[in-house]
Amino acid sequence: MTKQTTAILTGDIGGTKTILAVFSPGSGPRTFMAEATFASRDYSSLEGIVREFLSRVKIKVDLASFGVAGPVVNGQARITNLPWVLDERRLADALGLSRVHLMNDLLALAHAVPLLEPKDLLTLNKGRAVPGGAIAVLAPGTGLGQAYLTWDGTRYLAHPSEGGHADFAPTNALEVRLLLYLLNRFNHVSAERVCSGIGLANIHAFLKEDGQGEVPDWLAEQLIAVRDPVPVIIGAALDKDRPCGLCRETLNTFISILGAESGNLALKMMASGGIYLGGGIPPRILPALQQRLFMEAFGHKGRMSGLMDEFPVHVILNPKMALVGAACHGLWLETGETK
Repeated sequence: MTKQTTAILTGDIGGTKTILAVFSPGSGPRTFMAEATFASRDYSSLEGIVREFLSRVKIKVDLASFGVAGPVVNGQARITNLPWVLDERRLADALGLSRVHLMNDLLALAHAVPLLEPKDLLTLNKGRAVPGGAIAVLAPGTGLGQAYLTWDGTRYLAHPSEGGHADFAPTNALEVRLLLYLLNRFNHVSAERVCSGIGLANIHAFLKEDGQGEVPDWLAEQLIAVRDPVPVIIGAALDKDRPCGLCRETLNTFISILGAESGNLALKMMASGGIYLGGGIPPRILPALQQRLFMEAFGHKGRMSGLMDEFPVHVILNPKMALVGAACHGLWLETGETK
């Protein structure tokens, strides 16, 4: 018999923003009764955000399922790029809930992949998806998340990964200089250092020092005025009326690295079921992603280049899918249902 459960609280907890929502098991994890977004850095803890949200919506919840930006070990997580430490039992006690589930945010996104609909996606490479083939998920946002799914004979199972913290592998002379530049600043240069929002800022600083361009006065003023330079850099790179050459080169370098890293993950997972790009950055740079540069870097794998053409590559357009995935997993844990 299916266990009956009250409304479930779900959340996508990131270094930049936290999205919370409440859904009813009867309606499924894609239909929210209430939803709100919070600036994560404006709060000292997740508990403070949750209390404020629940006081607003006035919906009784009994359990919560959160996707969080960081590894989860034994029910505990330290949030990457935030001074938060989360613990399932402590959260449940503090919030008066029977249970709290924590999972990596990319694991949450991976749980949502089987629920994706055509309207949620933009395809960069159609390829030839193999039924039941492994699926890779890569998401550049504040950091670089990775996850994957495997088929167990009846459904896809999602698995966590911290592959974004593996070593950055340059593929050309410019990227070699970028690596050397970053090695002078960090004791370890991961893929995340160059393939994320953090990475865009690092690439921009490197290219300026490397003599690849100058920062115009109007752009310098904008960069000084903001805490997060990434939207400014992307906007200046894509601006048709007043483009910044340095920002355009920054974005091109980022896309080349993203393509190569996506191809690396596809090869490591033999992701014949497809590669899905999530996170906050890909939907914001779609015009540039749809040019040749991304897929050229993706497919530049020597003797495996022919194989790369077979892998489907999609961009996840729906920004709520990590939230949906956390909800889906929480629902499955409590009731055995996913929809």
